[in-house]
Amino acid sequence: MINNVQVTIEGNEISNEELSIYLMQIQSKQKRKIIKANVNVDGEHVDINYMLEQAPFERIRRITGYLVGTTERWNNAKQAELKDRVRHN
Repeated sequence: MINNVQVTIEGNEISNEELSIYLMQIQSKQKRKIIKANVNVDGEHVDINYMLEQAPFERIRRITGYLVGTTERWNNAKQAELKDRVRHN
């Protein structure tokens, strides 16, 4: 593990310091954290394939004509509209 990243190295050897620099450069351009990296070293060429942590997402639904994630912030009138809604199968 280098910089809390699970690393697999194939091909020629590479120093931990050089690999750490590569990973820090990649991480600085990402909004999510790198969790895995596969490094292939071929002479002076270094290929790094990496996996990022999963992106958080919120489910969005269309309810009574509105796109919403949850209905917990709706006022009483909108809650009543949802309750009175006729569902069609």
